[in-house]
Amino acid sequence: MPIVVDIDVMLARRKMSVGELADRVGITPANLAVLKNGRAKAVRFATLAALCEALECQPGDLLRWEVEGTAGG
Repeated sequence: MPIVVDIDVMLARRKMSVGELADRVGITPANLAVLKNGRAKAVRFATLAALCEALECQPGDLLRWEVEGTAGG
């Protein structure tokens, strides 16, 4: 999929665990893992906004488009 999710990068920068982020956002750690690992088919704007608030970042810090067939950006 050409949309790459960089939640793990922001978690590392903020020194925050998946469980802590899930609590702050109000979703289960399992659902956050699905999103974080790029297996989600969609994300609600409310969830994206909550992620940005909790991680103090912009949506573009969490999601990026990558040409299919390329690796590493």
